[in-house]
Amino acid sequence: MTAPMKRLLFITSGPIGDCVLSTGALELARARLSGDPAVTIACGPNAAEMFRAVPGLTRVLPIQKLPLAGHWLKLWGRLGGEIFDLAVDLRGSGLTYALACRRRVVRRVRGEGHQCERVGALFGQPQGLAPRLFLDEAAHGAAHAAYTGRGFVALGPGAKFPGKRWPADRFSDIARRLTAPGAALAGAPILVLGSAAETALAQRIAAACGGQALAGELDLLASAALLARAGVFIGNDSGLMHLAAAAGAPTLGLFGPSDEARYAPFGAKGLAVRGSRTYATLRQAGWSEAHPDSLLQDLTIERALAGVHTLLQRQIGDERAI
Repeated sequence: MTAPMKRLLFITSGPIGDCVLSTGALELARARLSGDPAVTIACGPNAAEMFRAVPGLTRVLPIQKLPLAGHWLKLWGRLGGEIFDLAVDLRGSGLTYALACRRRVVRRVRGEGHQCERVGALFGQPQGLAPRLFLDEAAHGAAHAAYTGRGFVALGPGAKFPGKRWPADRFSDIARRLTAPGAALAGAPILVLGSAAETALAQRIAAACGGQALAGELDLLASAALLARAGVFIGNDSGLMHLAAAAGAPTLGLFGPSDEARYAPFGAKGLAVRGSRTYATLRQAGWSEAHPDSLLQDLTIERALAGVHTLLQRQIGDERAI
């Protein structure tokens, strides 16, 4: 007699970047249930599409915040009749205590260190859980329809708040310098990615450096499939930056009013750079998300270029070691 399929509930974050960084925990949770479990995922609305190719997925439930924590009541109403073999709640909501669950991991991600290490510690993996993306044929097809080559310079000039964005002209300048004759990536194509809301920004940067603007043309999984073929990704701290690192692209993250100790692109192919001001300095200065201008003015092109060269040298070293 065939054993019934195990059932997994995975509740993760709202922002895309945090969702990417939680995917290692999702994969570990799947592995801890024998066989291929049926998976229910609850996450922020903007990240929902990222999970569509997870093996065993039954549904993704977007969590749209409501007053008085009404979003948790709404989610309970959609799940209350089900029994889960394992429920993982990385938001520490306590919702699963109102559900029928045989095992639970209910903890808000806290502590010191990188987010992947903090998530890993909840599962006895203090070295960190590397993100794991699942890409489907639709993602690969859309990525190839947008661009078929590899080894290109990918730029991610967007971010959720203006204060987290490196000035646009520096993206076009660094791309020109990296691809100029005799430079590290001489002749490499330049692709500028981002959300639909960042289309005008991407087009302006692409026009200034002879690149191609793809902002708004690819969903999250298609973006990841494309970035897996990049020679290097240069971008602000954002969900796209974390997608690039998770896809395996050499990823340079540009940091200002966010903490690279927690949110640097994870893994050996990732590197974070910032200007002369530390994260603590910017916090003490009273930065808020409403700040209208870039807080990365002190991050020079020369410093970012040095970061790219460090990444490329690492890649050469890894290839020689094979």
